[in-house]
Amino acid sequence: MSRFDGYFLRQLLILFGFFTLILVGVFWITRSVSLFDRVISGGQSAMVFLEFTALTLPTLIRTVMPMAVFAAAVYATNRLSRESELTVMLATGSSPWRLARAVVLFGLVAGLMMASISVFLRPASVDLLEKRQAEVAGDVTAQLLNEGEFLHPASDVTVYIGGIDLDGTLREVFVSDRRDKTSPVSYSSQTAYLVNNGSGIHLVMVDGVALRQDRQGRTLSSTLFQDASYDISELTSTDNAAERSLEAIPTAELLRDRAAIAAAEGFTEGALIDELHQRFSWITICIAVAMAGYATLMLGSFSRFGLWPQIFGAFIILVLLEGMRGFVSPLVIEDPKLWLLLYLPAVMGILISCLFLLIAGRPLLRVRARKHSRALSQA
Repeated sequence: MSRFDGYFLRQLLILFGFFTLILVGVFWITRSVSLFDRVISGGQSAMVFLEFTALTLPTLIRTVMPMAVFAAAVYATNRLSRESELTVMLATGSSPWRLARAVVLFGLVAGLMMASISVFLRPASVDLLEKRQAEVAGDVTAQLLNEGEFLHPASDVTVYIGGIDLDGTLREVFVSDRRDKTSPVSYSSQTAYLVNNGSGIHLVMVDGVALRQDRQGRTLSSTLFQDASYDISELTSTDNAAERSLEAIPTAELLRDRAAIAAAEGFTEGALIDELHQRFSWITICIAVAMAGYATLMLGSFSRFGLWPQIFGAFIILVLLEGMRGFVSPLVIEDPKLWLLLYLPAVMGILISCLFLLIAGRPLLRVRARKHSRALSQA
């Protein structure tokens, strides 16, 4: 590797880290607002929010990494062109193909990073996130500790807590249990406590009244009590082993046990094939967008005003490649034998980049094309 290649590669990696940090920060803030509201409103602590946020980072990084790779390639190439460094290298006899070595190496480095995230880290983080979400969803105690809200921890059960003292005493408690349709009952008390006696979690209400309605006899009976215990452990979801999603299945399991997964968990063969090859196609797209960003800008000659037309063209190519990726995925789910289509956007991006580098390395082709277009316009 020459000194220029090392210099170019360092510029690409620094800008890649910068754009990744910026994009992850923007997307993280956007998503964390709704996540924070759901977690905190569910009675969970800030540590649970931080844990959930950390587990969503691999998915977020995988989403923004191709955009960061593309932005780094475009920005670095544009800056080197604007500062005449690329012009000097071309004038010394280096071809666009020769200068593309640093970009290809940059795409390979980004692809290796993407491989570790897409193939290993993301499935593990999604699996752990789904398990933690199931645990949090079954934590009825945390769900009940919300002041001034009518909560529904289970179907046909409503709980209201007016206030919570520092010592854990619950004030102005109301419980409505309508699971027994023929005899619904409601409890209200001035104070209550949550007690875990080993057999389950109980809501112990003090100095209250119980109202029971007999719908068959059309009667309403009231009972004053000094203390009453209401078992809320029954409201806790006992099925914490929720079905995992496609994204949570380890890559090794997708490679060797697709038939067993399809039989046990109900996924189609097309969905499994699509998920498997999607993880590897993210690697190839990093190489494609890096080359596309560089090659498109090499079509322009030196200008003090920059390469804005070429930058716009590179952005259009990025949009088309992403649109193509969304188009081929349903085809593979429908027919698993078409899995090669998932790599078509990356192949198209690399072929377009090679064509642009071929044109950039033969400036006479561009001159002849311009003369031909002028002749046609004059005619």
